[in-house]
Amino acid sequence: MIRLTSIYHMAEAANWPAIQRDGLHSASTLLDFAGILGKDRERLEKHQRLTHTELPNGIQIRDQRPMPAAALANCLIGITPSEWYTLINAHIFFWLDPTRLNRHRAACGARPQVVLTVDASKLVAAYAEKIAITPINTGNARRRPARRGAATFVPYTTWVTSAWTSEAASLGTPVRPSSHHPVELTVVGSIPDIMQFVVGVQQLAPGQLFTPVSP
Repeated sequence: MIRLTSIYHMAEAANWPAIQRDGLHSASTLLDFAGILGKDRERLEKHQRLTHTELPNGIQIRDQRPMPAAALANCLIGITPSEWYTLINAHIFFWLDPTRLNRHRAACGARPQVVLTVDASKLVAAYAEKIAITPINTGNARRRPARRGAATFVPYTTWVTSAWTSEAASLGTPVRPSSHHPVELTVVGSIPDIMQFVVGVQQLAPGQLFTPVSP
Protein backbone atom coordinates (compact mmCIF):
# COMPACT_ATOMS: atom_id res chain seq x y z
CA MET A 1 0.00 0.00 0.00
CA ILE A 2 1.24 3.47 -0.90
CA ARG A 3 2.13 5.52 2.17
CA LEU A 4 0.79 9.04 2.43
CA THR A 5 3.28 11.58 3.78
CA SER A 6 2.99 15.27 2.91
CA ILE A 7 -0.08 16.55 1.10
CA TYR A 8 -0.68 20.03 -0.28
CA HIS A 9 -3.60 22.43 -0.34
CA MET A 10 -3.51 25.56 -2.49
CA ALA A 11 -5.80 28.44 -1.59
CA GLU A 12 -6.38 31.96 -2.79
CA ALA A 13 -4.03 34.25 -0.87
CA ALA A 14 -7.00 36.50 -0.16
CA ASN A 15 -8.52 33.67 1.89
CA TRP A 16 -5.40 33.07 4.01
CA PRO A 17 -6.40 35.24 7.00
CA ALA A 18 -9.77 33.43 7.20
CA ILE A 19 -8.07 30.03 6.92
CA GLN A 20 -5.78 30.86 9.83
CA ARG A 21 -8.75 32.04 11.87
CA ASP A 22 -11.52 29.62 10.86
CA GLY A 23 -9.85 26.65 9.15
CA LEU A 24 -10.42 25.07 5.74
CA HIS A 25 -13.91 24.55 4.36
CA SER A 26 -15.51 23.11 1.26
CA ALA A 27 -17.09 25.45 -1.29
CA SER A 28 -20.55 24.42 -0.09
CA THR A 29 -19.68 25.24 3.51
CA LEU A 30 -18.28 28.60 2.41
CA LEU A 31 -21.61 29.29 0.69
CA ASP A 32 -23.32 28.48 4.00
CA PHE A 33 -21.09 30.93 5.86
CA ALA A 34 -21.79 33.64 3.29
CA GLY A 35 -25.56 33.09 3.52
CA ILE A 36 -25.96 32.26 -0.17
CA LEU A 37 -29.44 30.84 -0.83
CA GLY A 38 -31.98 30.31 -3.58
CA LYS A 39 -31.05 30.75 -7.22
CA ASP A 40 -27.61 32.16 -6.44
CA ARG A 41 -26.86 29.08 -4.35
CA GLU A 42 -28.02 26.74 -7.09
CA ARG A 43 -25.97 28.58 -9.71
CA LEU A 44 -22.76 28.42 -7.67
CA GLU A 45 -23.18 24.92 -6.24
CA LYS A 46 -25.02 22.83 -8.83
CA HIS A 47 -23.76 24.31 -12.10
CA GLN A 48 -20.35 25.00 -13.58
CA ARG A 49 -18.79 28.17 -12.21
CA LEU A 50 -17.38 29.93 -15.24
CA THR A 51 -15.76 32.78 -13.32
CA HIS A 52 -13.78 33.30 -10.16
CA THR A 53 -16.27 34.49 -7.53
CA GLU A 54 -15.96 36.71 -4.47
CA LEU A 55 -18.70 36.05 -1.92
CA PRO A 56 -20.38 38.88 0.04
CA ASN A 57 -18.15 38.18 3.06
CA GLY A 58 -14.99 38.60 0.97
CA ILE A 59 -14.12 34.90 0.66
CA GLN A 60 -13.17 33.81 -2.86
CA ILE A 61 -14.12 30.57 -4.61
CA ARG A 62 -12.56 29.45 -7.87
CA ASP A 63 -14.06 28.91 -11.28
CA GLN A 64 -14.65 25.40 -12.63
CA ARG A 65 -13.77 26.01 -16.25
CA PRO A 66 -12.08 22.60 -16.71
CA MET A 67 -15.42 20.89 -15.93
CA PRO A 68 -17.90 21.83 -18.68
CA ALA A 69 -21.22 20.04 -18.32
CA ALA A 70 -21.06 18.60 -21.85
CA ALA A 71 -17.70 16.96 -21.16
CA LEU A 72 -18.94 15.61 -17.83
CA ALA A 73 -22.02 14.13 -19.46
CA ASN A 74 -19.74 11.97 -21.60
CA CYS A 75 -17.64 10.59 -18.73
CA LEU A 76 -19.96 10.36 -15.72
CA ILE A 77 -21.40 7.03 -14.57
CA GLY A 78 -24.57 6.93 -12.52
CA ILE A 79 -24.58 10.63 -11.74
CA THR A 80 -25.58 13.84 -13.54
CA PRO A 81 -23.32 16.86 -14.11
CA SER A 82 -25.36 18.83 -11.56
CA GLU A 83 -24.87 16.06 -8.99
CA TRP A 84 -21.16 15.97 -9.79
CA TYR A 85 -20.74 19.70 -9.20
CA THR A 86 -22.58 19.30 -5.88
CA LEU A 87 -20.31 16.40 -4.94
CA ILE A 88 -17.15 18.34 -5.83
CA ASN A 89 -18.30 21.38 -3.88
CA ALA A 90 -18.81 19.25 -0.74
CA HIS A 91 -15.10 18.39 -0.50
CA ILE A 92 -11.83 20.06 0.49
CA PHE A 93 -9.03 18.96 -1.86
CA PHE A 94 -5.37 18.17 -1.28
CA TRP A 95 -2.81 17.30 -3.93
CA LEU A 96 -0.32 14.50 -3.34
CA ASP A 97 2.01 15.50 -6.18
CA PRO A 98 3.59 19.00 -6.27
CA THR A 99 3.79 18.77 -10.07
CA ARG A 100 0.03 18.48 -10.32
CA LEU A 101 -0.34 21.32 -7.83
CA ASN A 102 1.80 23.54 -10.04
CA ARG A 103 -0.37 22.78 -13.07
CA HIS A 104 -3.30 23.95 -10.99
CA ARG A 105 -1.33 27.00 -9.90
CA ALA A 106 -0.65 27.91 -13.55
CA ALA A 107 -4.39 27.79 -14.22
CA CYS A 108 -4.96 30.40 -11.50
CA GLY A 109 -3.19 33.02 -13.58
CA ALA A 110 -1.91 36.14 -11.86
CA ARG A 111 -3.82 35.73 -8.61
CA PRO A 112 -1.52 35.24 -5.58
CA GLN A 113 -1.86 31.85 -3.90
CA VAL A 114 -0.82 30.20 -0.65
CA VAL A 115 0.19 26.55 -0.39
CA LEU A 116 -0.19 24.65 2.86
CA THR A 117 1.98 21.58 3.35
CA VAL A 118 0.07 19.23 5.65
CA ASP A 119 1.19 16.21 7.67
CA ALA A 120 -0.98 13.53 6.05
CA SER A 121 -0.62 10.97 8.85
CA LYS A 122 -1.83 13.39 11.51
CA LEU A 123 -4.72 14.62 9.37
CA VAL A 124 -5.78 11.05 8.59
CA ALA A 125 -5.62 10.10 12.26
CA ALA A 126 -8.01 12.92 13.12
CA TYR A 127 -10.34 12.85 10.09
CA ALA A 128 -10.19 9.31 8.66
CA GLU A 129 -13.99 8.89 8.56
CA LYS A 130 -14.37 12.04 6.43
CA ILE A 131 -11.47 11.35 4.06
CA ALA A 132 -11.62 9.91 0.55
CA ILE A 133 -8.87 9.14 -1.96
CA THR A 134 -9.25 9.65 -5.71
CA PRO A 135 -7.29 8.06 -8.58
CA ILE A 136 -7.80 11.01 -10.94
CA ASN A 137 -7.97 14.79 -11.04
CA THR A 138 -11.69 15.06 -10.33
CA GLY A 139 -11.75 18.76 -11.19
CA ASN A 140 -10.78 18.30 -14.84
CA ALA A 141 -13.01 16.77 -17.50
CA ARG A 142 -11.11 17.88 -20.60
CA ARG A 143 -8.83 15.95 -22.97
CA ARG A 144 -10.22 12.41 -22.97
CA PRO A 145 -11.48 12.49 -19.38
CA ALA A 146 -11.43 9.36 -17.26
CA ARG A 147 -14.74 7.71 -16.44
CA ARG A 148 -15.97 8.82 -13.03
CA GLY A 149 -18.84 8.80 -10.57
CA ALA A 150 -19.55 9.00 -6.87
CA ALA A 151 -17.40 5.87 -6.35
CA THR A 152 -14.36 7.75 -7.67
CA PHE A 153 -14.16 9.11 -4.12
CA VAL A 154 -12.93 5.98 -2.36
CA PRO A 155 -13.30 6.19 1.43
CA TYR A 156 -9.88 6.15 3.03
CA THR A 157 -10.71 3.19 5.26
CA THR A 158 -11.78 1.24 2.17
CA TRP A 159 -8.72 2.27 0.16
CA VAL A 160 -6.39 1.06 2.93
CA THR A 161 -7.82 -2.46 2.79
CA SER A 162 -8.76 -2.90 -0.87
CA ALA A 163 -7.13 -0.09 -2.88
CA TRP A 164 -9.23 0.71 -5.97
CA THR A 165 -11.49 -2.36 -6.10
CA SER A 166 -14.57 -0.54 -4.81
CA GLU A 167 -14.25 2.07 -7.57
CA ALA A 168 -14.14 -0.61 -10.25
CA ALA A 169 -17.01 -2.60 -8.75
CA SER A 170 -19.31 0.43 -8.56
CA LEU A 171 -18.42 2.01 -11.91
CA GLY A 172 -17.91 -1.17 -13.93
CA THR A 173 -14.41 -0.12 -14.93
CA PRO A 174 -11.18 -2.17 -14.88
CA VAL A 175 -9.56 -2.46 -11.47
CA ARG A 176 -6.56 -0.18 -11.12
CA PRO A 177 -3.42 -1.86 -9.73
CA SER A 178 -2.78 -1.25 -6.05
CA SER A 179 0.41 0.53 -7.11
CA HIS A 180 -1.66 3.24 -8.86
CA HIS A 181 -0.81 6.43 -6.99
CA PRO A 182 -3.67 8.50 -5.57
CA VAL A 183 -4.05 11.92 -7.12
CA GLU A 184 -6.18 13.69 -4.50
CA LEU A 185 -7.03 13.35 -0.85
CA THR A 186 -10.34 14.95 0.05
CA VAL A 187 -12.17 15.80 3.26
CA VAL A 188 -15.92 16.34 3.38
CA GLY A 189 -17.13 19.61 4.88
CA SER A 190 -14.68 21.38 7.17
CA ILE A 191 -11.32 21.14 8.89
CA PRO A 192 -11.64 23.96 11.43
CA ASP A 193 -8.35 23.00 13.12
CA ILE A 194 -6.30 22.70 9.92
CA MET A 195 -3.43 24.75 11.37
CA GLN A 196 -2.68 21.90 13.78
CA PHE A 197 -1.64 19.78 10.80
CA VAL A 198 0.21 22.41 8.75
CA VAL A 199 3.98 21.91 8.63
CA GLY A 200 4.78 24.52 5.99
CA VAL A 201 3.29 27.60 4.34
CA GLN A 202 4.48 29.09 1.05
CA GLN A 203 3.11 32.32 -0.37
CA LEU A 204 3.10 32.34 -4.18
CA ALA A 205 3.35 35.67 -5.98
CA PRO A 206 1.74 36.07 -9.41
CA GLY A 207 3.33 33.54 -11.75
CA GLN A 208 5.39 31.87 -9.02
CA LEU A 209 5.31 28.08 -8.74
CA PHE A 210 5.40 26.00 -5.58
CA THR A 211 8.69 24.47 -4.46
CA PRO A 212 8.34 21.70 -1.87
CA VAL A 213 10.80 21.82 1.00
CA SER A 214 12.55 18.59 1.92
CA PRO A 215 12.05 17.55 5.56
